Formats: sequence, C-alpha cells, structure tokens
Amino acid sequence: MSGPRHADRPSHTEGSPLDPDALEVAPGTLHETVQGWVPQLATEEELRFALEKAFDYRGDVTLTLKDNSKIEGYVFDRVAGNTLTTSFVRLMPKDANQKLKVAYANIAALSFTGKDTAAGRSWEAWVRKYWEKKASGEGTLSLEAESLE
Repeated sequence: MSGPRHADRPSHTEGSPLDPDALEVAPGTLHETVQGWVPQLATEEELRFALEKAFDYRGDVTLTLKDNSKIEGYVFDRVAGNTLTTSFVRLMPKDANQKLKVAYANIAALSFTGKDTAAGRSWEAWVRKYWEKKASGEGTLSLEAESLE
C-alpha cells in the first residue's frame, strides 16, 4: 500500500493558479543604515539601545568617555548587566592591537564614524553591478571580491 505521490497533489499540477512568490511566508530583512548616526544618550535606555546598535554595526564607532577621551574602534562584544556600571562593551581600537573593555557608565557619547563594510554588499547588488559592467563592455569582469578601501 502506498500513499499519494507528492506530484499528484493538486497544487503541483499543470495550470495551477499558485504563484510561488505569493506563497512567501517570511518577509525579507530590512537593513537599517546607522553610518554617521550620533544618537542622543540622555537616558539609560537610549544608551543601551545605541550600544546594541553599535554591537550589530559592521564598522567602527567612536566612544567619547566622561573624561573627554575618545576611542575609535570596532565593538565586538557587550555585556548588559543590571546597572550601567556592571554593563560594558569590548572593542578593538582602530590604532592598537589590544582589546578594551569600557563600562557603559563611562560613556558620554557615541557616534557611528566608520564605514559600514557590508553596506550595499548584498548578492543582489553584486549581480546588478556585474550585469551593468557586462552590458557596458567592460573587459575586466571578475568573480573576485572588490576591495573594501
């Protein structure tokens, strides 16, 4: 005894009115651009929100500390504690080979100063650029990645 075949299902017969694009159940991802953003850090909630964005950001940020010193670097980790003193970010400074740990309580300002290295680097953007180059007759088409600089 065998059950019906997958191909025998009504949705898979010729002339089926089902459109696979209309059957999409998961919406696409909207990527937010924060490059150049200087958030207001008036409240604890705003500081925590901005530092979460800094963790998700794929470029460098500049932290201005309460002693007016500045650190520019890439935020690679954060720990959200119960207070600002027990919460901290870890970052790799742009001009040093060490990792720093900065308590949220010591941060006076934050700005997204570095270039978002992944902005515009989606597969669709790459394919669009490839076909534009091909249509223009550019002879140096390559499957190699472009330089980030």
